[in-house]
Amino acid sequence: MDTINVQNLTKIYRSHVRQEGLKNSIRSLFHREYKEYIAVNNVSFSIAEGELVGMLGANGAGKTTILKMLSGLLTPTSGTATVMNYIPWQRKNDFRKNFLIVMGQRNQLWWDLPAADSFLLNKEIYGIPQDMFLKRRDMLAERLDVADKLHVQVRRLSLGERMKCELIAALLHSPKVIFLDEPTIGLDVVAQHALREFIADFNKESATTIILTSHYMDDIERLCKRVMIIDNGKLMFDGALSSLVEQFAAEKMLTIKFTEKVERHELEAMGIITDYAAEQASLRIPRAKIAAVAGECLGRFQVADITIEEVPIEDIIRQIFSRE
Repeated sequence: MDTINVQNLTKIYRSHVRQEGLKNSIRSLFHREYKEYIAVNNVSFSIAEGELVGMLGANGAGKTTILKMLSGLLTPTSGTATVMNYIPWQRKNDFRKNFLIVMGQRNQLWWDLPAADSFLLNKEIYGIPQDMFLKRRDMLAERLDVADKLHVQVRRLSLGERMKCELIAALLHSPKVIFLDEPTIGLDVVAQHALREFIADFNKESATTIILTSHYMDDIERLCKRVMIIDNGKLMFDGALSSLVEQFAAEKMLTIKFTEKVERHELEAMGIITDYAAEQASLRIPRAKIAAVAGECLGRFQVADITIEEVPIEDIIRQIFSRE
C-alpha cells in the first residue's frame, strides 16, 4: 500500500523583474514584467508504507520544494499528491497529527527554554495522554542518550544534542510519515553515527515512512535501499542503490599492491590511474574489461594483493549532475 503518491507535480515561481532607475521603477508600476522559474518539473513517484527513501540533489535542485509541497507548506502549480490519502496542502488536522518535517537547519525547540518545556508544548498541541507522553519521552531520551540534557537550556546544548532533542520533539506523537531534511548537517562523526543508528532502528521498529535528504553520502548508503535523484527540478533516477551503480557507473576501481616496484607507464595502458606509488596503484577500469585487466596484472607483475570495488557512490552522483 502506497503511503505517498505523487503524479506530475510541478511548482513554478513567478517573480517581478525590476529594472534599474527611477523611470523604470515608475513604469513597472503600470506595466510589470515577470520571470518564471521552474523549481519542480513534472515529478511522479510513490512510496510504500514503512519505506525509508533517500532523496539526493544539489542545492537548488528542488528537493526541499518537493518536501514542502508534500508537507502542505506550498501548493503546487499543477499535478497531484496524496500523503496517507490526504491532499497535503489542504492541511487537515488528521493529516497534521500524523506527519512531521524535521529540518536540520531550523529549530522547533524554544531557544531559551529547556527541551523538556518544548516537549510539554508538543504534548498539548497533539493531545498526547500524560502517561503515554512520559513513557515515550523517556524512552526516546534514553535511546538517544540525552536523558540528562532535557532540563538544560537549548542554547547551551551542543549541535548533536540539539538535533537529538529535535528528533524527540518530532516523534513524541508517533507520526506515520516523517521528512528528514539534512538531519546530520554540521554534526561531528560520532553524532552522525548515533543519529543514523537511531533512524535505522526506529524505521524498522515502527514501520514509519521516511524521506531523507542529505548531502552526506554516508547517510544515504547506510540508511536507504532506495534513492531518488533530483536535478533541475526533474526526477533523474528512482530505484535501488545497486541499480544506480549498475546504470551510471561505467567503471570499477582496481587496487593492486605489488611486491616489487612497478613503473607508472606500465599501468597507463590498462586504465585511468587515480593513485600511484612504486608498490601500489589504483585504477579506474571499464566494467567490461575489469576481469581481463586484473588477470593481466596477476600475469605480468608480482602481486601481493588485489581488490576490485565499485566507484564511490559520491563520485557517481557527481558524474550524474555534471552531465546535465
